[in-house]
Amino acid sequence: MLFGLIDRVTSAPQLKASLDQSIERSRGIADRVSKATLQNGDGFALEATVGRTQAEVNPVNVEDEMVALADEQLRFLATSRLLEKTYASLRTAIRGQGA
Repeated sequence: MLFGLIDRVTSAPQLKASLDQSIERSRGIADRVSKATLQNGDGFALEATVGRTQAEVNPVNVEDEMVALADEQLRFLATSRLLEKTYASLRTAIRGQGA
């Protein structure tokens, strides 16, 4: 068995890492949006401090976050299609479709 063949001949590992990073960025955006829509910052937690809430201390622009989420979704889709094409070309090379 040829270990590391896909890593050496394709860009699949970089694309997979990019997909993982995209997922983490999307989770971060979703967390900020959810905390912005809840006045106390965390859904089930009670406000521990007296005075200003977390939303007042760190205001989140929901519109900007939703634009960032849409951009991240487009990047994820493009990367996943590139990874799909990478695997398809590798499959074609292994099968030897030229014969």
